[in-house]
Amino acid sequence: MFSMRAGVIAATSVLLAGVGATASAQTVSRFDDGSFENPRAAANSFTELSAGQAIGPWRVTAGTVDLIGAGFWQAAEGDQSVDLNGAGPGAVAQTFTTVPGATYTVTYALAGNPGGGAAVRTGRALIDGQDFQDFSFDTTGKSFTNMGYVNRQFTFRATNSATTVAFASTTAAGPYGPVVDDVRIERCAPCPTCSNG
Repeated sequence: MFSMRAGVIAATSVLLAGVGATASAQTVSRFDDGSFENPRAAANSFTELSAGQAIGPWRVTAGTVDLIGAGFWQAAEGDQSVDLNGAGPGAVAQTFTTVPGATYTVTYALAGNPGGGAAVRTGRALIDGQDFQDFSFDTTGKSFTNMGYVNRQFTFRATNSATTVAFASTTAAGPYGPVVDDVRIERCAPCPTCSNG
């Protein structure tokens, strides 16, 4: 994120050992921890995680991401959030139980790391590896205390008894990426407004 990155990463190496170096691909019974509250990153700091590592029920599936601790910058919900660029672009995913044929709505809060680099951060939301929504966020005029989160939403129809939702950065190499927080997934009751994404 800035010049103190190396020192922060070194200081959080003990935390990483406690988080668990490898992520499980197991399915959770319901979607959980959409605000990335567990494990806790150090307050006013961040923890960089690499592909294969876990953030609670989430796993890092590509590149590196930063788990942002309380007070480092404004969270959309709770205390923590995820910058989808650690040292470079990365991705996080969670696999959870679904009912085949049922429709689900995904909502999430989107912002961008305002610390440097080009103003626009880009990425995509995926379901079972399929791109369901491309997103972009302009950090112009934003700050660590005013991140300017916006809400995004899409729907999908489950085809299996387990579904994987993922968020991936498409922002060019570098440490300033899109920020995701407050991810929520709810099953839709049958209604004309719920449609396959």
